[in-house]
Amino acid sequence: MIPEIEYKSLQDIKQLQEAKMRDALAYLQANSPFYKKRFKAFNIDVSTIKTLAQLAELPVTTKDDLQTYNDEFLCVPRSKIIDYVTTSGTMGKPVTFALTDKDLDRLAYNEAISFACAGIGPSDVVQLMTTIDRRFMAGLAYFLGIRKLGAGIIRVGNGIPELQWDSILKFNPTYLIAVPSFLLKLIAYADANGIDYNASSIRGAICIGESLQDDDFKPNLLASKIKNKWGIELFSTYASTEMSTAFTDCGQHRGGHHHPELIIVEVLDDHNKAVAKGAYGELTITTLGVEGMPLLRFKTGDIVKSYVEPCACGRNTLRLSPVKGRKKQMVKYKGTTLYPPAIYDVLNDIDEIHNYIIEISQNSIGTDEILIKIGVKEPSSEVLQVVKDHCRAKLRVLPTIEFCPIEEIAKLNFPAMSRKPILFVDKRHSLV
Repeated sequence: MIPEIEYKSLQDIKQLQEAKMRDALAYLQANSPFYKKRFKAFNIDVSTIKTLAQLAELPVTTKDDLQTYNDEFLCVPRSKIIDYVTTSGTMGKPVTFALTDKDLDRLAYNEAISFACAGIGPSDVVQLMTTIDRRFMAGLAYFLGIRKLGAGIIRVGNGIPELQWDSILKFNPTYLIAVPSFLLKLIAYADANGIDYNASSIRGAICIGESLQDDDFKPNLLASKIKNKWGIELFSTYASTEMSTAFTDCGQHRGGHHHPELIIVEVLDDHNKAVAKGAYGELTITTLGVEGMPLLRFKTGDIVKSYVEPCACGRNTLRLSPVKGRKKQMVKYKGTTLYPPAIYDVLNDIDEIHNYIIEISQNSIGTDEILIKIGVKEPSSEVLQVVKDHCRAKLRVLPTIEFCPIEEIAKLNFPAMSRKPILFVDKRHSLV
């Protein structure tokens, strides 16, 4: 189920995108209250925008726009809405997205071709280890995509290693969809209960929410810890509610592949200009084929870089790097710029750490402070020194480290109604 366009020439891909872009702009002009006002305010005639290069003439859409004018992005009558989802609100007030029947079909198609990119086919059985309720788009998307692909589905939900292993041993799934750090908990449970995970039916895992690779696409510390114990193939996938589109690894593991029929990608700097080739910038997207709440030049807040060279798998589509971090989560600490994933990588490499949470605040003179709360079974000066040494070596700075009960941190990681683990708390914005 792999679209032919992914193997076409760059010129063919460009022509397809430009045709779909023109349709998207006309749709926004006719149906979007927000973009009608925006086009009028900027004196924009969208019929003159015919090439991808001309997108740069249009203003960007921000998360603040979505939060402030949420309802004005809706392009259809309420009677056409089939499903409501909300963003997680990690970077502010959650935003509601309304999906039509056509949007759900598009969502299913996106995930089906994304899973196919990772090598999953109709003969596979996939165990879903994420929630499908709580207005969570991702869990719904995975379910719809697996169903469209024709593969089997086991809906276990998140957490509970005992139930996960019961389902694995009973139904013999071939792939898992899970947060990668949870795979370590599955391994620990199996070790403690005499389960030979390397003799199980699992061949691979589609990993969400946490990075698996360094900048050069080599496995990071988290991926290495999993692979050193469990010989399964790990695939990265990156998506967001706003995009309704996923970027997923192929078997070459050289970045998440772009689906050109579903989304236009730009990587922009702070001045909304395209970054130089190979440079990091903010992922900015224009959705194609979305009916309910399409977006134009939406700045996602995620810092990535793109690769345009053909992939060894044969696809000519653009690829995205692992997400370096979120723009608003950037920390300036003692002269060093940090993003949370760099800190996660350090902590995931320390076997004694059971769980952790990172809190960012500002001190009385307005500079950033980092507090890392770690949960270990037996706090000691030796463990503390290991954490400090790793931070100095990998981060070049030493945040404040605090031991906390494992149970206390677990409650912070999984607050009531959480849909994914919380590892980072930014208290700076609460002071604004």
